[in-house]
Amino acid sequence: MFRADLHCHTFYSDGILSPDEIISKAKEIGLSGLSITDHDSIGAYETAQHSAKEKHILLGSGAEFSCAYQEGNIHVLAYDFDVKNPSLKDFCEKHRERRKDRNHVILEKLRRLNMLLDENELNSMGHMIGRPHIARLLLKKGYVSSVKEAFQLYIGDLKSCYYRGPGFSIEETLSLIHEAKGKAFIAHPHLLHSSSTVKNLLKLPFDGIECHYAKMPPDQERKWVKMAKEKNLLMSGGSDFHGDFSDHNALGSSWVDEVNFHKIFQNLL
Repeated sequence: MFRADLHCHTFYSDGILSPDEIISKAKEIGLSGLSITDHDSIGAYETAQHSAKEKHILLGSGAEFSCAYQEGNIHVLAYDFDVKNPSLKDFCEKHRERRKDRNHVILEKLRRLNMLLDENELNSMGHMIGRPHIARLLLKKGYVSSVKEAFQLYIGDLKSCYYRGPGFSIEETLSLIHEAKGKAFIAHPHLLHSSSTVKNLLKLPFDGIECHYAKMPPDQERKWVKMAKEKNLLMSGGSDFHGDFSDHNALGSSWVDEVNFHKIFQNLL
């Protein structure tokens, strides 16, 4: 049976596996297709293309971009774009600089609470450093008992050490995705705060919705599938896999079928 996981992360953002390792894992569990959706990064595709061809995994380009929205963030999944597009590469680099500035402020807020983290050690943990890396370092230093606790007590949205910082708008992000000949999807809509948020987002030129997601209740899946069909939008789905953590989603735990895969991807890598 054809299964394609269109939402997973490597160590180019906040996952723990390399691109080669995640493609090998996809092959082991019988996936037919994959899209790596690292946060604000397309660096994985430098090596992933060769590995996917070697293991006969259909690979479509992907990324998950953070966008400033009201007091928080909205995530936009980008698919089927040109990975060599210079504007897209520049956009990812701008996100890297944005994250560095943001992380510096968060570390300073933690320092004021006597939680001392070395910025150089943090930056050595990956390619696109964000709050999950800070949470892991807090755990490593013994300041919290779990990554979840780090977010709940200190660095989650609107917590004492949270800092959003300046970001990129949804409109700017959608424009850039389309300029790179890609398609833009609303990521994990069931995690958004209100139905009015989704309603407002659907006024923008999105191409699809992530209708299938690991551990999403069946009634929620039916809701988003129905909405996508009514709005004539494409449907994506994936696990949001980050690594083999006990509390994380398994690769392939959510997926799309062959028909929906090929509706999204016309330009396989």
